[in-house]
Amino acid sequence: MPDIRLEGLTRRFGAATAVDDVSMVFAEGTVTCLLGPSGCGKTTLMRMIAGLEVPTAGRIRFGGRDVTGLSARQRGVAMVFQYPVMYRTLTVAENIGLPLARDRGLSAAQRCARVDEVLDVLNLSAQRDERISGLDMGARQKVAVGRAIARRCDVVLFDEPTTNVEVHAKLQLIRAFKEFRRRIRQTVVYVTHDQTEAMTLADQIALMQAGVLSQCAAPRVLYDQPDSEFGGWFLGSPGMNFLDPVGEDGGRVRFAGIARAVAVPEGGMAGLRAGIRPEYVRVFSQASAGRVAGRVTGNCITIGGQHLLTLSVDGAELKAKVPPGGGMVPGSAAYVECPAANVMLFRNGQRLFEPSVSWSSPLR
Repeated sequence: MPDIRLEGLTRRFGAATAVDDVSMVFAEGTVTCLLGPSGCGKTTLMRMIAGLEVPTAGRIRFGGRDVTGLSARQRGVAMVFQYPVMYRTLTVAENIGLPLARDRGLSAAQRCARVDEVLDVLNLSAQRDERISGLDMGARQKVAVGRAIARRCDVVLFDEPTTNVEVHAKLQLIRAFKEFRRRIRQTVVYVTHDQTEAMTLADQIALMQAGVLSQCAAPRVLYDQPDSEFGGWFLGSPGMNFLDPVGEDGGRVRFAGIARAVAVPEGGMAGLRAGIRPEYVRVFSQASAGRVAGRVTGNCITIGGQHLLTLSVDGAELKAKVPPGGGMVPGSAAYVECPAANVMLFRNGQRLFEPSVSWSSPLR
């Protein structure tokens, strides 16, 4: 299995730049999810890897082989699209086995064995003789996945394969994907705008914004240590809180909702903000050292067994995920604690990696 290396990859459409100078590595045998909002360039990037789009600049290498000028057929990649393209009059097994008929290196027995293996991996054995016309969209997409992996290409590309299927079928597809990954190792690039899907499936996530690679890291690292405000905002439900400075004294600055002050970083206060995820914000009904007084302003919403509170603290809006049963209702007084260990500093949208961020003792 080759790795995939992108070197300064750029794609322009007239005056518009869809992908801008992207360089990264997709390690061999791993799943990389291209994640980002609609229009960020993730599908264009994948289509260049597939050979369906020609780069304006940059190189694409598969295991050291420069494939930039090769067609999709010459690259030997398999691809699953949003809308499965099926031969409706053929059966499930016939659709999966059809691409194998062109492989002269496989005997008829080997082709049948390959089809049987894929049917088993995707839990489609019971439907092997059903015609595609009788299947729902989710089952058709599973067949499309099976057809792609049956070819045993070194690289398999998925373009948002679960977008147009219902929730139950989507869960089945995700389970099938994980099973085939357990049994058949291929280098996979998976495009999605669904962060939960990316966090579930990926070995690494390449987060894209406006055609640029914002950050590429393991899912947990991307969530816990975002390099940018965009990464903190996009990942999470809801995303990270961002807090502005509310005062500076003696070279230390305090942010809305945080009872501690921090030494002003090199470069001063311009463009400076603090970020903390809602699950790390602690909310109490009693005042104490290290807590900032505020008020509940929004209705409690239950998300994943926790209550999501909207609070007003130091004139700023703050989201907090808290255990149920706290008795917090709109209008209630609340006292907020933002642990310094969970607070990150950003300047002009980019995270500051200060070697010695020093927070003071609680100021109130």
